[in-house]
Amino acid sequence: MHKPKSNYFQRRTKFQGPRTNERIRSLDVQVINSTGENLGVLPIKKAIEAAKGEGLDLIEISPNANPPVCKIMDIGKYKYDLQKKASKAKKNQRISNLKELKLRPGTEVHDYNFKIKNAKKFLTKGDKVKFTVKFKGREMQHIQLGKDLMERIITDTKEIGQVEVRPKFEGRQMIMIIQPN
Repeated sequence: MHKPKSNYFQRRTKFQGPRTNERIRSLDVQVINSTGENLGVLPIKKAIEAAKGEGLDLIEISPNANPPVCKIMDIGKYKYDLQKKASKAKKNQRISNLKELKLRPGTEVHDYNFKIKNAKKFLTKGDKVKFTVKFKGREMQHIQLGKDLMERIITDTKEIGQVEVRPKFEGRQMIMIIQPN
């Protein structure tokens, strides 16, 4: 029996984040020092020496520029700032959910009012609301009742929501989506 190699399927991990110091591939780079002053285009060796002289790192800020733009700063602080910026962007983003409310053509007034109250609550939270009116059996002959119900919903929610998808018929149900203003 042969013994399998332990590192046979080992993959090299790709380095994450910006290139720093010796990892920078370009021969000449545009250098900005730690105070934000532009030092101009320097050979990579001189730029790294300038960074080491200040006790900091040379970080490639804009790799696609010609020549690449590098800044002299602490790599730990730079990564921390990027992480903070990403978490702030994540905190500010709003995820909109789609809530569904199901009705029937013969829905009573109290039940209708309760559904509209819930729809208004969802819309004020920033969620979209999908209204579905289901038709069973002989109700299919009275499609106008469903259309009237949808128009009533539109008028009752127009101050906090607007129609995204107009009422349309799909099979045995009528569907409409309202989004917040």
